[in-house]
Amino acid sequence: MTEIFVLVEHRQGKIREVTYELLGWGERWIGQQEGRLTALLLGYGVKELAEELSMRAPRVLVVEDERLKDFNSIYYQRVLSSLLSRYQPLLLLMGHTAYGMELAPSLSVELDLPLATDCIDLSFEGRQLKALRSIYGGKINAHVTLKESKTYMITLRPGIFPPKMPEEKKGTIVIEPSPIQETTERKRFLEYIEAPLTGEDISQAEILVSVGQGIGGPEHLPMFEELAKSLGGMISCSRPVVDRNWLPKERQVGISGKTVKPKIYIAVGISGAFQHVTAIKGSDTIIAINKDPRAPIFGVADYGIVDDFQNVIPLLKEKVKGMK
Repeated sequence: MTEIFVLVEHRQGKIREVTYELLGWGERWIGQQEGRLTALLLGYGVKELAEELSMRAPRVLVVEDERLKDFNSIYYQRVLSSLLSRYQPLLLLMGHTAYGMELAPSLSVELDLPLATDCIDLSFEGRQLKALRSIYGGKINAHVTLKESKTYMITLRPGIFPPKMPEEKKGTIVIEPSPIQETTERKRFLEYIEAPLTGEDISQAEILVSVGQGIGGPEHLPMFEELAKSLGGMISCSRPVVDRNWLPKERQVGISGKTVKPKIYIAVGISGAFQHVTAIKGSDTIIAINKDPRAPIFGVADYGIVDDFQNVIPLLKEKVKGMK
């Protein structure tokens, strides 16, 4: 049976969003095949997490061991090596996160399995895997073909695929014994230190008014801040705006900034470079305002306005006021 394994990421008792995104991709692919999607949950005291996962995955494979309480790539590798050798799934999916970047290369070398990292799309030709990767800071898309193998390993970029939603039907939970025999002191978990928040988190906003270098200069920012506030949203930007110090780095949307999934994304004066477009694909509705009718942003926008923003934004503000 064709099977896809998804490694579950969890931290401090919560499953991370990237796990549901991986399950979402896996479900869509498995739906076209005759196969099975399995979530791999490694941890300790994770019964509640397993129950939560069973509402989003048809099968949850759980390995409990006190040494798996917090992420340690040495212990994770021992468990995954055992499970992959036993089950031989077609594909092991991990997030391209600190977890995946630390764990995947070493596991790939140990088992001599082909690995592609930081992928933004996947497809199969028969049983041969093809991956799409963004390279050179998003300037080029590379189509890569992995050598034929019984099992492939992939790390997928977070924020690219829509997450798997809960279902009424509960999946099966299977408990596997831990294969860990020895304790190592070579690598130990000490503590979690959360990065300090220096402002509002644009990745949590339901409405974003995002500006690019096409707005001309920072003197126009108050206009967009007012529009964002009136809509109950936040202001964000493309990389050139940050490079020019018009807005702080925490406001940047893109490969080198943040991936966002708002209900409404209004892009003003943004050309639509791949590294920016990739980070907004999860938006429900994209509205583009640009005076260049050939701007690539119109290729992904649900609605497009070809005009100078100084003609459009005042009209939008008036419409919003009229709705209140």
